[in-house]
Amino acid sequence: MTGMLEDDYPGAAAYIQQAVDEHGEDWVLEHYYEQLYPLGRLIEMPEKDELPFYDEDEHDTMTEEERVEMYQSWAKYRENLRTGTKPDE
Repeated sequence: MTGMLEDDYPGAAAYIQQAVDEHGEDWVLEHYYEQLYPLGRLIEMPEKDELPFYDEDEHDTMTEEERVEMYQSWAKYRENLRTGTKPDE
């Protein structure tokens, strides 16, 4: 992990490094919004394109609107599981 990421996001750098050590950089980039970015509710998290191993030619990012939509869909899905209902019932 670069020093800049550790300087700018000291709390997040350890989590990101642990994920890289356990799964690799490609996994972190592929699962960033699902596994790591939600930690932003507890600690300051970098945007995906701020990661030192992010390459804009190989990887994509989500806009804030796309992330909100994804998280809202997950919340609705979890609620449907909790209540045992199907969508639009």
